[in-house]
Amino acid sequence: MDNLNATFPFNRSRRAFLAGSLAVTTIGFSLPGIAATRTVADPFIERLLKRMTIEEKAGQLTMNGAQGIGRLVNPDTGPEPGLQTTLNDIAQGRLTGLFNADDVKLGRAMQKIAVEKSRLGIPLIFAADIIHGLKTAFPVPLGEAASFDADLCARTARATAIEATAFGVQWTFAPAVDIARDQRWGRVVEGAGEDPWLGSRLAEARVRGFQGGDLRADDSLLACPKHFAGYGAVQGGMDYNTADIPETTLREVHLPPFKAAFDAGALSTMASFNDTGGVPSTGNRHLLTGILRGEWGFRGLVVSDFNSEKELIDHGYAADEADAVYKAVMAGCDMSIQGGLYLKHIPALVKSGRLKMAVVDEAVRRVLRVKKALGLFENPYRSLDPARLDTDIRRPDTVALAREAGRKAIVLLKNDRSLLPLPKSGKSIALIGPFVTDKNNALGPWMVFPDMKSAVTLEQGVREALGANANLAVAAGSGVERPLAGGIEAAVAAARGADVVVLYVGEAANMSGEGASRVDITIPKAQVDLIDAVAAVGKPMVILLKHGRALELPNSVRNAQAVVCTWFLGSESGNAIADVLFGDFAPQGRLPVSFPRRAGQQPFYYNHRVTGRPSLTEGPPVGARYREVSTSALYPFGHGLGYSTVTYGATEISQARVPKNGTLSIKARVTNTGTRKHHEVAQLYLRIKVADIVQPLRALKGIRHLELAAGESAEVEFALTARDLAYVHADTVTRTDAGVFEVVIAPDAAAGQPVPFVLTGA
Repeated sequence: MDNLNATFPFNRSRRAFLAGSLAVTTIGFSLPGIAATRTVADPFIERLLKRMTIEEKAGQLTMNGAQGIGRLVNPDTGPEPGLQTTLNDIAQGRLTGLFNADDVKLGRAMQKIAVEKSRLGIPLIFAADIIHGLKTAFPVPLGEAASFDADLCARTARATAIEATAFGVQWTFAPAVDIARDQRWGRVVEGAGEDPWLGSRLAEARVRGFQGGDLRADDSLLACPKHFAGYGAVQGGMDYNTADIPETTLREVHLPPFKAAFDAGALSTMASFNDTGGVPSTGNRHLLTGILRGEWGFRGLVVSDFNSEKELIDHGYAADEADAVYKAVMAGCDMSIQGGLYLKHIPALVKSGRLKMAVVDEAVRRVLRVKKALGLFENPYRSLDPARLDTDIRRPDTVALAREAGRKAIVLLKNDRSLLPLPKSGKSIALIGPFVTDKNNALGPWMVFPDMKSAVTLEQGVREALGANANLAVAAGSGVERPLAGGIEAAVAAARGADVVVLYVGEAANMSGEGASRVDITIPKAQVDLIDAVAAVGKPMVILLKHGRALELPNSVRNAQAVVCTWFLGSESGNAIADVLFGDFAPQGRLPVSFPRRAGQQPFYYNHRVTGRPSLTEGPPVGARYREVSTSALYPFGHGLGYSTVTYGATEISQARVPKNGTLSIKARVTNTGTRKHHEVAQLYLRIKVADIVQPLRALKGIRHLELAAGESAEVEFALTARDLAYVHADTVTRTDAGVFEVVIAPDAAAGQPVPFVLTGA
């Protein structure tokens, strides 16, 4: 069921290609609770393995960082010490590759040493954390997820792959596919939000975009879905914290995006930092071997997160470095990133007999198979051509795509009295806030190789849009977290002299991302004081939010006439916002996360399980709710307005009773009742009324994108089969039960009147 209207311009024969490139034949056999497979040996890899020493094998399982090791050898002084150590390791076959290298010429020189001077000539692989663009920054993944557009995510990933491979990167540690239901967690910004169905569709789209149709191609970028697994469920939303996840929830919520990414062709994954049920992921054999390889038949490699095998000691799960290495390798973590513990301890562990050579060999096979699939043995210099720096970095079509993605990520939360779009002439505008002229926070977190100079600020975008008509007053008003001397006074004066106030407020880039969990998911006080003072002037006010998570909004923001989510939109931030602000393009984004009424409601998400004492959203707190606040979202998952108005007709179903081998058709008529063209995102939600495991109140099952002219109606239709009604049971098996279900087609997760139907056993 093509619920995302996605079209991928990539080779559909991916499975056949992977089978050939990996030289894999699978033979199914059964074990209790595991559907496993065997792999027929690749003669080329087996011959290579037989020639390798244990030190060379450990080297193939070891990757180190490249940043800070210096540059190419100076003919007068020789190489810098850090670089010399790395060059020696490469020549001795002690490294499988490097990550975050920022010099393609250096990478090519290193590859030459690997293939021409090391004993076996095994090529290196170069990796980097390319999360949402290289030199052209696209919206942060959470913002891009707000587009609800898999095709867009595939296209931005493809453009990212072109830039990254031109920069000398062959493997990206992305996409992050963690499902995040607690907005306190800083890494919410890296994923697709709170919904596993949407997360799965965008995960597979990004993998196809990164990798393209041929893994051997010069512009193919190996994807690495992360963090496996359950990282988005860390307690209290605190980064690196423990996650206690029931097996049913793990399989129903957190694993589906990974499975979708692997089915799309991803050949690597990264273990997460957290423990699940007391077992750290890097040492979790149930996850890395039982589920990933046993049940799913995954043929790629698993890489540790930064030094995470060493952190098994800090977890209290390993006694020392050697014990940590043993437990990580035995669990199924093939490659170590940073720290060098695999290289340091694997040879001794094998020689002592504690770690079997066969286990090490299987890890090395997986690494070599991936390198072979990427074509590195045939062409070790693929993606290491310095000439591409002049042709494939910040191409005009890539920059234009960044602007398009920025527009489509913007979510209009509120627009009282149709304040937006603003006219391009006849009105004076006060642009106020710490981000109006700021380039440093435009790109957002997780830009390893940022090009700050190319970032378009809000002021630049607005002036470009208005041209000679620009009647602007600009005032910072405050810093991000601290007041500015005289800042509020200047901002109030600017507001008084303007017809409309546009306030650009929210989070700095370092307030979201790794290590940036927050106790209060609020706008900092210095900015709230600014908003309150400007609001008191009484002018029409537009609030533009910069953020990497759903926020608790203060009253002065809630009461503004217009409120807009702009996330971190990347290089083209200012242009994308101006495109929407002045109506050249109408907003079409939808919330991938629920906005709470209060920060203390976290974790807060729409598809929660129904309790034995469900609460009314309003009224006395007699059910599952807090005394101070409604259980309803301030803005629900899927919410987003346009510059027109839309009505939904009643949801209709093709039959009230559906056999297990049948298909249910669900329809509704959507009408643009306004005077402007409108882009609508119709959403299908399902509820399983009675089940062996308590089910969510609603769960997203499909979306449709509609382009509606003023006054136009369109019938939107979905189809569900028994497979779409399946859920994870207590025995961890996913299957469909006969029973009563409800469906509704709605503009968001809280709207619409559900319609019941019965799935029969016949």
